[in-house]
Amino acid sequence: MTTGATTAAAPSETPALPSGALTNPVLPGFHPDPSILRVGDDYYLATSTFEWHPGVRVHHSRDLVHWRPLPGVLDERRLLDLSGVPDSGGVWAPCLSYAHDLFHLVFTRVDNHHGGWWDAQNYVTTAPTASGPWSDPVPVHARGFDPSLFHDQDGACWMLSLTGDWRPRRDPFAGIQAQRWDCAAGRLTGEVHLIFHGTDAGVTEGPHLYRRDGHYYLMTAEGGTSYDHQVTVARSRTLLGPYEPDPAGPTLTSRQRPDLPLQKAGHGSLVETQSGEWYLAHLTGRPDAPHGRCVLGRETALQRVRWSEDGWPRVTDGIPAERVPRPGCRPTPSRPSPPATTSTATGSARTGPPCAAPPLPTGWTSPPAPPTCVSVAASRRADCARRAWWPGARARSTARWRPRSTSTRPTCASSPGSPRTTTPATGTTPTSAATTTDAGCCPCSAATTATGWRARRWRCPRPGPSNCG
Repeated sequence: MTTGATTAAAPSETPALPSGALTNPVLPGFHPDPSILRVGDDYYLATSTFEWHPGVRVHHSRDLVHWRPLPGVLDERRLLDLSGVPDSGGVWAPCLSYAHDLFHLVFTRVDNHHGGWWDAQNYVTTAPTASGPWSDPVPVHARGFDPSLFHDQDGACWMLSLTGDWRPRRDPFAGIQAQRWDCAAGRLTGEVHLIFHGTDAGVTEGPHLYRRDGHYYLMTAEGGTSYDHQVTVARSRTLLGPYEPDPAGPTLTSRQRPDLPLQKAGHGSLVETQSGEWYLAHLTGRPDAPHGRCVLGRETALQRVRWSEDGWPRVTDGIPAERVPRPGCRPTPSRPSPPATTSTATGSARTGPPCAAPPLPTGWTSPPAPPTCVSVAASRRADCARRAWWPGARARSTARWRPRSTSTRPTCASSPGSPRTTTPATGTTPTSAATTTDAGCCPCSAATTATGWRARRWRCPRPGPSNCG
């Protein structure tokens, strides 16, 4: 049995709805950190609400297109007490799974995330249905947030989470740990294993584990939850590793595409449909301007996933799309593997209608393309270009995906001011100016200090959103 999909039957909670194309975000508005699950013919999406009740929201669907909220998750004080939690504290990144005829919900209650350490207590609660009633939460470790449960095919359960390290001059995002979870006794057992250190993108968190064709696939969020956010996949023949990151780079990111309407793409989880198709649920944001504020907060989107011939999950072009083929439709080819590999990433074609992007509803119009250049803090970007430290000029090579211990300072792929081409997002009105210069238009990343664990991530300053935006 794998996390994200199971064939066990569960009571149907809504009648079957007519199918349609997926339009992202499928959960618009404040629905961050999605965890997706299928039980029989029913799909569930769990998202967090931070310091606001109910802490965790669960939505239900029969077709991945139409979603409705379910009541009765953490709706009692015995289940969740948010008294005194700080802004952007409370519940972070829940994970919903199903095993042994029970729904398992694991989540973190964050009482503090300031001052260089997290007071992040993890809990596990179970219920016979996704609507409850939920058992009294069992406190587990507080070594790091973003916990998840993986139910292996042999019946063993494992708890994964970020490993926090609050010591001075240490990386607080110290990797992903795994420990056995006794589902019957409701407690952790055995040793703690550090199974993945992450890639050079850093800020490795949000682990989800899957098993397919003899491999364990570890999906993590990296790069932080702002505009450097991404989905990273690594795999291993054994659950405890070692894990090899995908040589093609991140499975999904909008890092280098400020023209896309869906930004901050990351923190993903996988689900397999009844017919063997795969989808990726992920966090996203829609800024009011390039690299601006996302006034609706973090939202939930779905992307179609195809498996390459060499066994890696791939999203088309590795970027988030607003229009996605619904289950049963023929997907478009995904990006190929890097030249170093001998196999291609064509995947297996499925029968069904071609499923082109559907028309927008009546009265809707295609949004205009974002402006080519960002006028805010232009002087800062010019200074950034002179120092040649902005990420747009950095080579996106497979060297970025080596273990952190072999990381190096970024280098420039071109000189400041060299022309580059900006491609408008699909379905938007193209702009007249397609060629720009990096010196004036390349957005810079959030400011970082030259001391401590982030010293390796030299970036130039730019105004950025808060933790919730």
